[in-house]
Amino acid sequence: MSELKDRYFKTIAPQLKETLGIKTIELIPKLIKVTINIGAGDAHSNKQMLESLHLDMSKISGAKAVSTISKKAISAFKVREGNIVGLKTTLRGDRMYDFIDKLISITIPRIRDFRGMSNKSFDGMGNYSIGFKEHTIFVEIPYETNSKPHGIQVVINTSTKNDQHSKLLLELLGFPFKKDE
Repeated sequence: MSELKDRYFKTIAPQLKETLGIKTIELIPKLIKVTINIGAGDAHSNKQMLESLHLDMSKISGAKAVSTISKKAISAFKVREGNIVGLKTTLRGDRMYDFIDKLISITIPRIRDFRGMSNKSFDGMGNYSIGFKEHTIFVEIPYETNSKPHGIQVVINTSTKNDQHSKLLLELLGFPFKKDE
């Protein structure tokens, strides 16, 4: 069992139950899944870059990435219907907790001029989205080997539909939110 998962069940869940005044265990906010996305708009013309991104995504997440396909053509971006436009992977269970632990303790502290996570990145349904300008902030990706850094998005889905409950869960897990926003 993951250390973060163990801490959630032993200390965080009881604390959430007491703080939020929840009567049943099923209603305590918990993590459902983490989705990781990398946009690779020009990957359809560069197969070597696509293979490199697949390898990088596997290193970052510990799971195999799936290619995302464009649903319609956009001439301004030179994208045709059916082209590969990115990669995604979904993490659940122990892999999810291990990824969140790595994100909190290793990746976020590596961000230059970091002043805290935005409080505005909740979607109104209890989910939180984090965007990184470069996927090279993850320790598994050596900066020297990549020709072009790509943006990466991490979406954390929770069981609650309330943003305040979700934020409290993420704070207790260790996410460093901005104090004044």
